[in-house]
Amino acid sequence: MGFQRAVISVLAAASIAFAQNGTAPPGYFAPNSTGFFMTHGFETLLVQPFGYDGFRVRAWPFRAPDPNQISFLYDPPLEGPENGKPVGMGYDTTVNGSHFVALRNGNTIVKTFGDSGDTAGGNYRLAFYRVEANGSETLLTAEYRPLKSFNPRYYYWPGPGYEFSADFSWSTGPDEQIYGTGTQQDHLVNKKGNVIDMVNFNTHIPTPVFMSSRGYGFVWNSPAQGRMEFGALRNRITSASTTVVDYVIVSAPVGDYDTLQQRLSALTGRAPEPPSFSLGYLHSKLRYENQTEILLLAQNFVKYKIPVSLIVIDYQSWAHQGDWALQADLWPDIPYMTEYVKNLTGAEMMASLWPSVEDASVNYAELQQYGLLSATRSGPGTTDSWNGSYIRNYDATNPRARAFLWDQLRMNYYEQGIHNFWIDQADGGALGEAYENNGQSNYIQSLPFPLPDVLYAAGTQMSVGKLYPWAHQAAIEEGLRNVTGSQMGQPCEYLSLSRSGYIGSQRFCSMIWSGDTTAVWETLSAQVASGLSAASTGFGWWTLDAGGFQADPTVYWSNNIDEPQYQQLYVRWQQWTTFLPFMRNHGSRACYFQDAYTCNNEPWTYGASNTPIIASYINLRYQLAPYLKAVFNQFHSTGRMIMRPLFMDFSLTDRNINEMTAVNSNVTTQQYMFGPRILVTPVTLPNVTSWSVYLPQTSSANSTKPWTYWWTNETYAGGQTVTVPTPLEHIPVFHLGSRADIFSGNVF
Repeated sequence: MGFQRAVISVLAAASIAFAQNGTAPPGYFAPNSTGFFMTHGFETLLVQPFGYDGFRVRAWPFRAPDPNQISFLYDPPLEGPENGKPVGMGYDTTVNGSHFVALRNGNTIVKTFGDSGDTAGGNYRLAFYRVEANGSETLLTAEYRPLKSFNPRYYYWPGPGYEFSADFSWSTGPDEQIYGTGTQQDHLVNKKGNVIDMVNFNTHIPTPVFMSSRGYGFVWNSPAQGRMEFGALRNRITSASTTVVDYVIVSAPVGDYDTLQQRLSALTGRAPEPPSFSLGYLHSKLRYENQTEILLLAQNFVKYKIPVSLIVIDYQSWAHQGDWALQADLWPDIPYMTEYVKNLTGAEMMASLWPSVEDASVNYAELQQYGLLSATRSGPGTTDSWNGSYIRNYDATNPRARAFLWDQLRMNYYEQGIHNFWIDQADGGALGEAYENNGQSNYIQSLPFPLPDVLYAAGTQMSVGKLYPWAHQAAIEEGLRNVTGSQMGQPCEYLSLSRSGYIGSQRFCSMIWSGDTTAVWETLSAQVASGLSAASTGFGWWTLDAGGFQADPTVYWSNNIDEPQYQQLYVRWQQWTTFLPFMRNHGSRACYFQDAYTCNNEPWTYGASNTPIIASYINLRYQLAPYLKAVFNQFHSTGRMIMRPLFMDFSLTDRNINEMTAVNSNVTTQQYMFGPRILVTPVTLPNVTSWSVYLPQTSSANSTKPWTYWWTNETYAGGQTVTVPTPLEHIPVFHLGSRADIFSGNVF
């Protein structure tokens, strides 16, 4: 290929660098160019050094894009040689694709090259390299252009307007592994071979941020819907409708995934530190119907001597969708209720809100009058249905709509004592599912209607659909920051819970959960890989519904709290949540005996013999508070992941990990490190009393048996599979170092 024939030449670089936060790495090779502007026929490229060890590339046909386009990147990055100065659209070198250009930023180089067979000296393609410690250069990826193939920067115009579709392709190899891409229910940590539609829906949060086993990280900075494809020879990303292509590549030494995460999070955002209460036990069910049920719930937590830190009021607690207020006759004295719960249990409260608005809502007319609802490209603007009504979603991309929403939440919840918000159905487009007519019969939902072609203030569903959940999270963030007088990045006093997100969602005081999952063993197993992919994407504030959310209709005992088979599944699922970023219980349960508006989901309702087990893990969670605070602090400071796929810590010390990750073995999709010291392997099969765990080879030089089984204190060497006893009360957990250090948080 042309890039392999290119003469190695790098523009002269300065020997010093500056950092917005902290200092540059020792010996950092700082660029002395602000970038190059390439005219390539009707196409233009702008390539700029961006952050540490990174380059930002923007490309467009014909007219230049709006410099204020939607972006999920910080400019300047939080860390980098920019010295706190925005990069903008600046450059100092102009070329036309006929001259070789090479730029170096830290240990990353971008070079131009020509297509195969180009004997005229063309230099209109891009290749990216890493400079190794010995001075040699390793190809990371290059624009993919074999003989007689589509252009690697391919534009086309499927509609009547100027916005175009773009397919961009880069080289890869069969041995490259891809980690991240948001969350999907696919049992995969390595996404190689996958095709992922970038459309939001329940349990599916596709996000074009990933890390490569070759030692680079990638961000496709676009709000458009599209597709990611990771083939044997080509990686391709598509934007369905856009005015610019915008991406960033950063590099780090092979196996140094913490540095990659630090580089990526400096571009997309660092998480604030969560409120202390959120690290405890978070309790919910579908649903507590009224104030009396909440008061009784608080009394029962005291009665059973089980700690709780958050109690949640779920959906349809309102009179009409879009009221964004609790129904007054069911919740007559909210300040009394929240104060009672707080005084009795110490718990905060959270309430659910949906983005949907029905015609009967008290807010409907005003939202229509001021243009604060999303619409559609045809028809009256209804986008889905729920609970007997057709609905429209409020337009989260409109700042005025976000302000309107927060005004209602502040008045009807926050000032009444409910300070945390569950932004359910946050996916955008329809009402959160991959089909229309949500909430109607299965037959009606099965009809192949297209998803709504929504119009927002910021653009169309095709051009900005991925922005919606991010903007919805931003609405709560903006409101909470204003009312508490704090700034983004500062510790959170309160938080939100969202079913979706996008690039950089970790910058908000907002948890993301895995969606409405089914209550069966296979689904429990799938959540592990989903959480690890979330972590690789940068979503460290991840959680799920302990026990699964809804019944699998093909499994008679699924979600039924009175069935022993489900009780066993619930205990296994609940004990695993102890070792997640947030320990959260939720679900729509079934039962044979019902003494409340809906079936119970409390820790003491899964059988008398199981209550002590469930309570013991809740208590263990509180014992782990110093450890949790330490790992969340590192995530805040450097982007260091909390849930850690095994490749992050052991790819350099244990070659088996690389091989097992490549094929998505159960070891690498079912095991992970929780922070730096705890190895977790949830039990994902019924009726087992022992479990096999692979213990990775570590770099520890002071111990031949670095792994200690949590429940027996027996020590083991790494690099082997061991089988340990796992009665129902024990989840397989191993630790490195002393347990005293873990409980004290002295782990970094």
